[in-house]
Formats: sequence, structure tokens, C-alpha cells
Amino acid sequence: MEEKEKTAGQLRREILLDQRKNGYDRLTPEDEEAMRLYCEDYKKFLDAAKTEREAVDETVRLAEARGFVPFKRGMAVIPGDKLYRVNRGKAVMLAVIGEKSLADGVSIGAAHIDSPRLDLKPQPLYEDSELAFLKTHYYGGIRKYQWVTIPLELHGVIVRKDGSSVKVAIGAAPGDPLFTVDDLLPHLGAEQAKKIMAEAIPGENLNILVGSRPFKDDEGSNRVKLAVLDILNQKYGLTEADFISAELEAVPAFGACDIGFDRSLIGAYGQDDRVCAYAALAALLELKIPTHTAVCMLADKEEIGSEGVTGMKSAAFDTFMSDLCDAQRVALKTCYEHSFCLSADVTAAYDPNFAEVYEKRNSAQVNYGMGFCKYTGSRGKSGASDASAEVVGLVRRILDTAGVIWQMAELGKVDAGGGGTVACYMAERDIDTLDAGVPVLSMHAPFEVTGKLDCYMTYKGMKAVYEA
Repeated sequence: MEEKEKTAGQLRREILLDQRKNGYDRLTPEDEEAMRLYCEDYKKFLDAAKTEREAVDETVRLAEARGFVPFKRGMAVIPGDKLYRVNRGKAVMLAVIGEKSLADGVSIGAAHIDSPRLDLKPQPLYEDSELAFLKTHYYGGIRKYQWVTIPLELHGVIVRKDGSSVKVAIGAAPGDPLFTVDDLLPHLGAEQAKKIMAEAIPGENLNILVGSRPFKDDEGSNRVKLAVLDILNQKYGLTEADFISAELEAVPAFGACDIGFDRSLIGAYGQDDRVCAYAALAALLELKIPTHTAVCMLADKEEIGSEGVTGMKSAAFDTFMSDLCDAQRVALKTCYEHSFCLSADVTAAYDPNFAEVYEKRNSAQVNYGMGFCKYTGSRGKSGASDASAEVVGLVRRILDTAGVIWQMAELGKVDAGGGGTVACYMAERDIDTLDAGVPVLSMHAPFEVTGKLDCYMTYKGMKAVYEA
């Protein structure tokens, strides 16, 4: 059949209008298979990295398998060297040395590996009515009602008074016990139901149920608490005082899985922001000798403001970069002013079930690719780095050249709220920075959902930036 000639209006429409399509209408067969393999590896990473410490351990394991070695101050570096440095077990920086001098700048992928959760208080274990509980202090922006009546695992580290430490991961292995936070039954919940959502479950009620069986040969009080401590002592050598110097986190006991009849989505805990952290890492691991040195920064503490010695505000990143620059006799400020950072953090995916808080024309959609945010922040762009037009234009060229499917996005309506990333802390270092990442449904919930296409395109986009 003879193809009909396009009208002048159709031709002008193709040239002038931004007519983005669902990514599956643009996906090549090669990308389809690569996406499938990438997402299987990503799900394995999620299951192995349910806390920031575990994310660091898994990152180091993957990096060393690809030839990365610890970077020590004073080491000589040459193009192609693959280096990493761990910051206190909770953040990690990696670099692949490029052909050009660090004086020409570096390409940075920065993400965070902490996620909302329930942290144990320093003195958490107590007994009430012959039930044993652990007191928690929630970490990050959670919706408290989402954390009751779900299965929980306990992960972290205990440091004893003598300085020895032991890692804890209860619930991760087959046959392990799980834990939960109980809720009020609906038959007695009339008054609770009258409360606004934020007050229905007070933070002090997020107490984890951990036991009910009393210690057998004892006549004193707190026999259930004693029995729980006895189990922990036998397994970990733990005494009650050791909780004071422990970092124990309760995380959802959900394995990463496919969602939907078509298996096009991934459901898991901690995808904010390990979905972008893994993309930044996986892309770096694929590099040989890039033109510019490529750096991957996986930071802690973003969910509570990037504070502390392992957060993005810490000088640890500057120290790592300064040591790299010293190896090439380059001033750190010279390197920074010629560098570019993709602040890889998730954005909100448009959810038609809650359309009232989104501005659809400027929202990221599932399956439309990597989502770019020129600015994040809240309301009047408060807390945003607000990338320049030149920076956005540069990234457009890089991604289009590499065949990356991408979209621009904002985090909901202007007055609906907002959120921040590590972008502003990179910008404060005199580094051009743009936010980019995977659109997420149910962000900050114990079980978040992402599109496989968007996950893969974020990896592909990170690789394009590293190689530019």
C-alpha cells in the first residue's frame, strides 16, 4: 500500500512539538534483553543490601570482583586504575581514572544508600504484660501507619565494650524468625479511626514484638525479657548494656520481586535510593578507561539531611577527591570547577490514584525513562540547587546521543510539598549538578514500586555521563 504523504501540519508537528512516547514503543530488542538481565542483577543487590552498611559491603564485593582496589593516600594513579575508599563502613566512593587530567574535571554519579526504617533506641528492650518489645526511633520520612502489621527483619552491628563487633541479620536467612509492630483491632478502634492519619499511630507506639515465652528456671520479674536476652547472648554474646553501642535497624522482610502480570515493574523495600545507587555503581563497573575520571559517590544520611561524617555534607568526599588530585598534582578547586555531577535520586512517579497532588504536564511517568529534575526543594524551590539551562542542555545532548530514554519531571504540585537530594551539597562545592533518577510509586513506603524500563535507562544514562 502506498504511504500517504504527510501534510505540512504533520511535518511541523514532528519538528516543533515534544511528543514523547511510552518507552516500550521506543525500546530496541537489544535494550529489551539488556534490561531484563540488568533488572535481575538489581533485584539481587536489593536483597543483599537492606541497610547502608550492607550496601557498602555488597558494593565492595562487586567492585573487587571487577578489579577495584582500596585507594590509599599517596598512591600513584594512572589511566584505567580502579579505586575505592570506604567511609566508616556506611558510605563508599569509587573512581575509574580517565585519560585526561583531573584538572579537566571529573564526571560524578552521586546517590544515597540509606532508606527510611525503624532504628532501635539505645535502651530498647522491655517487657510489658509478659510480652517483650523493642523500642524504636523512626529514621527518615515515614508514614507511620505503613509500618504496623508487616513482617520485619533486624539488621545491623553490635560493638561490645572491649571493641569487638558482630554483625546481625535476623530474618534474612530461610528459617529465621521475623518480627512485627502490632496494631489495634478494628473492633476496639473507633477512637483511633477518628484521628488524622499522622496521629493514628504515635511514634512511641512503633514497638517491635520480639517474644512471649518466659525464662524457665527463674522466679524474678521480666522473665520474657530475660529469655530474649539469653537467646541474644548465646547467639551474639550480647548483654543488655551492649545495646547502647549498637546500630540495629528494623527493615521490611520483603524480597525484591516482579510486579504485574507482564512483570514490567519491580517491588521492593529501599528502592529510594538504592535503585539509583545501583545504577551509578553498575555503570561505573562497566568502564575501561573513560575520557574524564569517573567517580561514584554512595552516601549515607540523605534521608535525615545528609548530616554526620558519612553524609554528603561530610568532608570525606572532599578528602577522597583531594587525595586523587594530589596524585596528579592538581588543585582540588580546579578539579571541582570543571566537574559535573548527576545527583542520582528518585523522583515521584505520577499516580492517577492521587492525581490531586501532581501537576501532570510536569510529572514523571512510569515507563517514560530516566527522570530529570532541574530543581527539587519545596514550594518556592527552597533547598534546591536549580541547575542552569546550560547544564540541562549538555545532559540532553549526552543522553540523546547515547539513545537513552528520558523525561523531565517535578516532584508534585508547587504547593503540595516537595523534597531534597544531595544536589545542593555538590553545587556548594562549585560542581555543576543536575538531579536525575528513577520515578517511584509509593516512595518511602516499606514496599516501593519502579518500572524496569526506567531502572535500566537510569543505568544507561549514568554510563553515558561517565563516558562523555
